[in-house]
Amino acid sequence: MTLRVVTVFGGTGFLGQRIVRRLQERDVSVRVASRNPDRGRALFGADDERLHSIMADVNDERSVADAVSGSDAVVNAVSLYVEHGTETFQSVHVQCARRVAAQTQRAAVARFVHVSGIGADAASRSPYIRSRGEGESAVRAAFPSAIVVRPAVMFAEDDAFLTTIVGLLRRLPAYPMFGSGATRLQPVHVEDVSDAIARLLERSETEPLTFEFGGPRVYSYEELLRTVAREAGLRTMLFPMAFSAWHALARIGEMLPRAPITRNQVELMELDTVAAAGMPGLRDLSIAPRPIEETVALIAQRS
Repeated sequence: MTLRVVTVFGGTGFLGQRIVRRLQERDVSVRVASRNPDRGRALFGADDERLHSIMADVNDERSVADAVSGSDAVVNAVSLYVEHGTETFQSVHVQCARRVAAQTQRAAVARFVHVSGIGADAASRSPYIRSRGEGESAVRAAFPSAIVVRPAVMFAEDDAFLTTIVGLLRRLPAYPMFGSGATRLQPVHVEDVSDAIARLLERSETEPLTFEFGGPRVYSYEELLRTVAREAGLRTMLFPMAFSAWHALARIGEMLPRAPITRNQVELMELDTVAAAGMPGLRDLSIAPRPIEETVALIAQRS
């Protein structure tokens, strides 16, 4: 599929800005749709005539319609990790996702990619996980041929995942694990996910698909911590900490201006977030997933 114009909602976020850059590399005209277009201009510069940071509010029907009009493809990479006022998991992951998908369908856009996450489940007791699952269903109903992308936990040199672990391992004499440390994870590099999404946009097939993107190795949480400590040249003592205690800490943490941990993060750590066997993934798009070791070493050098 030939791409001329792609609109990316959430294009200034951790994953979204990488998607934008991948599309720039492909000589595509990109609309970075956000409520703060100045942030897009600061991130990507104002000199590239192929990049347009536009004002768009996913809560507003007309705003979304204007943003997707004339696009060949649309990506919804909007996500929420802590609820604030009217911005809830239900409003962002379900209602806004439905709105973007519906307006994209109405504008006769050829391709729509919706970013969800491994573990999304409309039947979950967790509001965050349930909203992710309900969002997928809402998108499918509004745009039947949508491609749903479910990444595992994403990492990079500037992430909030590995950088936090390295920092805490360096400062704490003993590191508390989520539960017994048995939860299984499959961390994936954010650049691999952005590359995959760019490739999906270029495919000519239009059937509805779901991709799950995980890294090259599945770790228990304890194994992950020991790997990070080893690659960062740190010694650490690990000890188990009950999930009930983590939930209590998260409730307190969410009262702070910048929550160090949220309840949805704790809820996700109670579940294995591993790509399901048989689901299409990175290798189906000819992408060899990067291991975490090199990234950990880079983080350790800079911190």
